[in-house]
Amino acid sequence: MNLHTWWLFVGMTFVVSATPGPNMLLVMSNSARFGVRAAIVCMAGCMTSILTMMGISAAGLGALLHAFPAVFDTLRLAGAAYLAYLGIACWRAPVQDAAPDSESAAPAAFNAWALYRRGAMVAASNPKAMLFAAAFFPQFINPASPQLLQFGILLTTFTVIEVSWYFVYAVSGVKLSNYLRRVHVMRLFNRVTGGVFVGFAAVMALVRE
Repeated sequence: MNLHTWWLFVGMTFVVSATPGPNMLLVMSNSARFGVRAAIVCMAGCMTSILTMMGISAAGLGALLHAFPAVFDTLRLAGAAYLAYLGIACWRAPVQDAAPDSESAAPAAFNAWALYRRGAMVAASNPKAMLFAAAFFPQFINPASPQLLQFGILLTTFTVIEVSWYFVYAVSGVKLSNYLRRVHVMRLFNRVTGGVFVGFAAVMALVRE
């Protein structure tokens, strides 16, 4: 892999990672509710699933999913169902008004394991990530050079860019937190977030390619 190819990969990954999706929305909403520490836990869950799926793709199983549409469709619909469930849970989440003098109050307590698990499940809910890795990464790998080293470079580059965008969304969530201290604003935020998750679920369920 030459430097030009690597920079092309950086540019394309930067754009793909910046695109809002379920992972980014989850990180931002958790940051808005619980603070940056909670968002980092959620990021860790997301990245665990993403890197696992990319490793599986490197082993050739992404192509296997593509070859057997029934398996892919089953995973896709299961992922859509989970996103829909998450959206309904966000929509129905209880809210309470913050005290008038709580402007500088500490973020609400959170369950780290629950956030990590939710991040992992949201990231794993889209099997297209596996197919994306199977189709995208090989375009930047020179078959005449050691492939494992090249895959490691691409994976490290992808991780740095993806996590950087997670932090951008997390900071955006923190900026929103001051506006979420009133019942009507928090309720609206929950319903918008829930609606977007349900929208992602519908897209995943209906769009086959």
